[in-house]
Amino acid sequence: MNKKTILLYGDSNTHGTKPMSSFGNDERFHENERWGGILRHNLKEQFNIIEEGLPGRTTVHDDPIEGPHRNGLTYLRPCLKSHLPIDIIVLMLGTNDLKSLFPVSAEHIAHSIEKLILEIIACNVGPNGNCPELVLLCPPPIQEVGIFKTFFAGGAEKSKQLSHYCQQIAKKHNAVFLDLAPIITVSNIDGIHYDQDQHIKLAQAVQQLIENL
Repeated sequence: MNKKTILLYGDSNTHGTKPMSSFGNDERFHENERWGGILRHNLKEQFNIIEEGLPGRTTVHDDPIEGPHRNGLTYLRPCLKSHLPIDIIVLMLGTNDLKSLFPVSAEHIAHSIEKLILEIIACNVGPNGNCPELVLLCPPPIQEVGIFKTFFAGGAEKSKQLSHYCQQIAKKHNAVFLDLAPIITVSNIDGIHYDQDQHIKLAQAVQQLIENL
């Protein structure tokens, strides 16, 4: 049986970055600990899971501090073309857009996510040149704590509003939508990343969703 391909496109929480208590301490969860790896193990008989998670990745913004390579839109097309054909794309971005250096609202972030969706639709990287099935995950609200507190000042409140706008975008483009707020929470250590037990919960939720597509 030919396996279907699932592409996970996201930021540090798709990469599997561990909660950070100090800068430079950017460790990554092992493959069998992070949600993408857990998903790969659980679905290995049916799916090929590709993890495309980059720490600091934004939706459409060049990061003036961390560099333009963090722009999720710029890299999206070559990424998609590299892995075609892709059956399912799981998109989870928006957290890094909450940084105070990006003066955008939750609604603006959702429209930036829409740009990514439109790019996916335009690329025709699914089987037989069609569009892959699209799953949009809305990240859980962040906390303004720890080493990232000043970097994400004002972001916590915006993050609570993101689900409302993302759900509208998903409905508009016939994407499957999953709000992660009722399912997982960010770590109290840095307010951005997920503890390992949350990766398990996230993998279980996405697995159930995929098996029901």
